[in-house]
Amino acid sequence: MGTNKWITIMAYLNANIPLIYAQIRKEYLYDLNKHHGEVEDCIVFGMAAITGRAILFHAIMENGAVFYRLPISAFIQRNFRPEDVPKRRLDELQLWNSFSYYPAVTTFDILSGQHGKYIGKDKKWHHGNYLFTVDFAHPESNIVDTEHSEIPHEHKCAHILALDDGNYAAQPNNRLIWDIPSFTVKDNIPDWKVQTSEWNVEDSGKWKTEDTDKFFYEIEEKKND
Repeated sequence: MGTNKWITIMAYLNANIPLIYAQIRKEYLYDLNKHHGEVEDCIVFGMAAITGRAILFHAIMENGAVFYRLPISAFIQRNFRPEDVPKRRLDELQLWNSFSYYPAVTTFDILSGQHGKYIGKDKKWHHGNYLFTVDFAHPESNIVDTEHSEIPHEHKCAHILALDDGNYAAQPNNRLIWDIPSFTVKDNIPDWKVQTSEWNVEDSGKWKTEDTDKFFYEIEEKKND
């Protein structure tokens, strides 16, 4: 597994990701019609974000052919035999669809190489190692925003994990607990509430800058009318 620890990308539709040397479940190359139980080596090198669909991944095979837009359930890790990797439904591996066509791919230093666990729909903990994070945003105000990526209580990212059982997963913050031995010394599930606030330092209407050409301008409290 090769990763560039500090990489951050904002893109439209397609984005590079840290390379994943994986195996592809061969039935996904045949529209799920045949070759079940067989695998081929591949390198997963990119992703596509389409609103309302699962995160989709692009892979190149050993014959040089590239296959686009496959779900995370299509891939297993290189050091596993396919018969040893449980087949999980896509919605068990990824909880939410892409929130917009604009993904940002980041490998966070503090999580790089760390182990974590997520609580699945089966109410069980599933363990794995962090690879990178996919987040979503709305690009600019001239494009009509029909998505949920900028709404505080709706926003979700997707942390990409290499699971201990040989699968990969994409899970949000509110399903994950990380294990960083030097810091995460408390053993409890938080009872936090979903954030609904939009934080803005310019919306109070209580101050203004002086109207001069000073480099270090003064900040003045507004007088009540």
